Amino acid sequence: MAHARPTILQLIPHLDAGGAEMTTLEVTEAIVAGGGRALVLSEGGRLEERIIRLGGEIMRFPAATKNPARVIANGYALARVIGAEGVNLIHARSRAPAWSALLAVRKTNIPFVTTYHGAYSERGRIKNLYNSVMARSDIVIANSDYTAQSIRTRYGAPDNRIRIVYRGVDLTRFDPATVSAERIAGLRAKWQIPEDVRVILHMARVTPLKGQSVVIEAARRLKVKGRLEKAVVVFAGDAQGRTGYVEALQAQIAEGGLAQNIKLVGHVDDVPAAFAMAYVGLLVSTEPEGFGRSSVEAQAMRCPVILTRIGALPETLIAEPLTPAAPSTGWLLPPGDASALADAIDAALALTEAERSAIGARARNFVTRRFTTRELQRQTLAVYDELVGSKLLARFDA
Repeated sequence: MAHARPTILQLIPHLDAGGAEMTTLEVTEAIVAGGGRALVLSEGGRLEERIIRLGGEIMRFPAATKNPARVIANGYALARVIGAEGVNLIHARSRAPAWSALLAVRKTNIPFVTTYHGAYSERGRIKNLYNSVMARSDIVIANSDYTAQSIRTRYGAPDNRIRIVYRGVDLTRFDPATVSAERIAGLRAKWQIPEDVRVILHMARVTPLKGQSVVIEAARRLKVKGRLEKAVVVFAGDAQGRTGYVEALQAQIAEGGLAQNIKLVGHVDDVPAAFAMAYVGLLVSTEPEGFGRSSVEAQAMRCPVILTRIGALPETLIAEPLTPAAPSTGWLLPPGDASALADAIDAALALTEAERSAIGARARNFVTRRFTTRELQRQTLAVYDELVGSKLLARFDA
């Protein structure tokens, strides 16, 4: 049955910074542009106002709970919301709320979509069972080839129920031509970084899996060799309450004599200006990532990147040894290797402006061909149309 104006419900625990949260925002924009109704159930966060400005609707819902009894209760509550709001499809973006959604769709018989956003760890049958809900939907969206292969291997999901939809970058927002010198100067002033100092930017949540401690050790090695003059490492990201980890990083910085060489600046709103200012971007995770949004954001801003060879990160750049014959857009390293990271940072800082410009041009061209927000939006709407019988994609394209 076709629906002229389908109501699509996205379910996500929080609406703060993060890849799943940003994708919720981007898909909300697409649903509204395609003539649908975009309903988001969440416990809230800093992205709420942006969703409302795009025409989406927010409904506060205890989606972050992992308490089994509450998860079941949420399933019945979701079923009531589906009936009251005329929901045509539910899209869950996290495991605990996905269990609630599964219960709700079995009661209401509406289509169910999940997005497998992360490289979830699995040790034992219980964790495998918990994670498996993300593969129990009518269609599961995988955000990379790596993620799709994990779904096939772990849960035996057939290819006809998997869609690979890469996360994208908004090439209008992430465009070096639109970032003014004033915006860059404002960030330098805020972070107290002189104009002649090169920025090594680590844009990620402050959490152990993102490898901040490895970066600090690499910086220490560079400083010992006298290779960190006129350069500063910036950790830009939300610690999300991990005060113990932040304190450990600060102690490591102090012990290495790096107080003048490393800055923790917290959450950054103007990410395009930050990457426009950066000389090189880092995403050096020590555990597998399902994608790597900051990698493609950096490259969209013509900023070379240094990534670790783990999870889906290698899919987001051109680098040896995966593409030895092609000109690179950055460096690919073993995870947790501070020595290799120090060498790569040193090589990046040694680039001439002409060399860096050539890498940057290749990087933006690579992202433009493979990782755009518009293509993420189009492919997601196509999934909704397939299940609901709507014409969201045709209206979005028009």
